[in-house]
Amino acid sequence: MRTLIGYITVFFGAGIGGALRHAANRAGAQFGMTFPWSTLCVNVSGSLAMGLIAGWFAFRGQSGQTLRLFLTTGLLGGYTTFSAFSLDAALLWERGEVWASLSYIASSVLLSFAGVFLGLAIIRQLPV
Repeated sequence: MRTLIGYITVFFGAGIGGALRHAANRAGAQFGMTFPWSTLCVNVSGSLAMGLIAGWFAFRGQSGQTLRLFLTTGLLGGYTTFSAFSLDAALLWERGEVWASLSYIASSVLLSFAGVFLGLAIIRQLPV
């Protein structure tokens, strides 16, 4: 039952986070921006929020796992997965695993970028 509650908690948080991201994207589109400013703002604000929330739970908060799941994996996960990536990289760095952190950052960015291009290339080859 506890596992089910966790999944439901993440589900609702992700829905709210996804709706917030959609609102940010729509707001950016209304200004006719060609640079993805709204995505950049979402990623930076989500990463800032992840740092604040993770830091609060680690150093000051006494809240339970349900609230932590709702805010981090759910809300921020739906808002931006970049926040989770940023936290993982920061935790590696803070543990003194600087090369692992840098490798994680570089490989995540480069391989994800390559994955998008590979996916686009595969779809372009499919018959219409």
